[in-house]
Amino acid sequence: MCATQDLRTFYEEHLRTVLLPFWQRAVDPRHGGVYTCFNNDGTVLISRDKYTWSQGRFAWLWSTIARLAQDGVLSMPAEPFLAQAGRTVAFLRRHAILPNGNCAYLLAENGVPKEAIQGAGHDISFYADCFVILGFAGYARASGDEAAVEDALRLYDHVVERVQAGEFRTEPYPIPPGMRAHAVPMILLNVTQELLDLLMAMGHSRTREMRDRLVEYAEDILATFMQPDGRVKEILSDRTEDDNTVLCRHLNPGHTIEDMGFVLRAAGQTGRSDWIAPALRAIRKAFELGWDDDHGGLLRFVDMDGGSPRGRRYGDRYEQLILDTWDMKLWWPHAEALYATLLAHQMTGAEDMRHLYDQVHVYTFQTFPNPEQKVGEWVQIRDRSGRPVDTVVALPVKDPFHILRSVLLILERLVEEGIPR
Repeated sequence: MCATQDLRTFYEEHLRTVLLPFWQRAVDPRHGGVYTCFNNDGTVLISRDKYTWSQGRFAWLWSTIARLAQDGVLSMPAEPFLAQAGRTVAFLRRHAILPNGNCAYLLAENGVPKEAIQGAGHDISFYADCFVILGFAGYARASGDEAAVEDALRLYDHVVERVQAGEFRTEPYPIPPGMRAHAVPMILLNVTQELLDLLMAMGHSRTREMRDRLVEYAEDILATFMQPDGRVKEILSDRTEDDNTVLCRHLNPGHTIEDMGFVLRAAGQTGRSDWIAPALRAIRKAFELGWDDDHGGLLRFVDMDGGSPRGRRYGDRYEQLILDTWDMKLWWPHAEALYATLLAHQMTGAEDMRHLYDQVHVYTFQTFPNPEQKVGEWVQIRDRSGRPVDTVVALPVKDPFHILRSVLLILERLVEEGIPR
């Protein structure tokens, strides 16, 4: 494990030599965006189709790299990243937004909408809309493009209206009728805090409104989905008879930890220090229930009392995903845990948070980086023992988002804390 003063060097080196080379090769210079439909070890491009949520994420990532380079956090030129982010934003403007104002879930290489599930239509996941908002907001913040600000706000308002009306879909994690998913206020919290940072930087008239919405989403998570002992329920039902189902009993440790990173950041944005203690309690509980003492690493799903998910079967696709993949070790919970635990330690000085950071750092960098250095990036999907598995766990993609986002946010945080290279 690197000492604190060496972390900035470690992460910037990992960014430069392991992560960026892979994704720079994957950029589509003609149409904009990035190719993500690779096999797990990154050696074969299986399809040139473009999942919209990955394109929105990519626009945010490349915009953030440009902004951090402009701010001196990264020692690299900003312009190539900002230019490619701009081409991706233009691609999304031209092709991603359907006539009804919703975003298409899947596009062909040239931007023509495609059905990912035959007969289901093009706008099957509001998560795609949320990540396009992130892309527009990230680009606006780095470039000062006022049109991108308005694009982000227009799409955000449309998403909020749909959620309030219950008129939205959530592929690849469909929510059964009468149930609520933690993922919905969680992604809205993240999107809202990104917009708040943008609007604050611009002195925009909607800044206060966005701060109020941020508070609303954070309090929904903490008051509704978080239990008194720190467990964060992934699914809540209107029917008490559903409480003992697999869907309502299962927990997602990585999701909890990622979301508590959002909550901690939101506490800093709003001055709500009362959110910090419950966020740390949730992180501790997620590690307590989700860490695999036999093999190391965070399990994908666990029962609310720990161990393999169990309960009455609902007969749902999401339920089958939980049962089939619960013990896998995936890239994104570990990347998010690096950021959330380091942030928690820096905000509070809590030594157990630094302990958890050290624990996940050692496991992550021993397990995920691709041993084939000429390929680079991470082998993102692994079984319980850490062996690579070439399978689909959500979208059929190798997505750059969680790894690069966590590395960039860590670097930004270390600079804020005055940590030298």
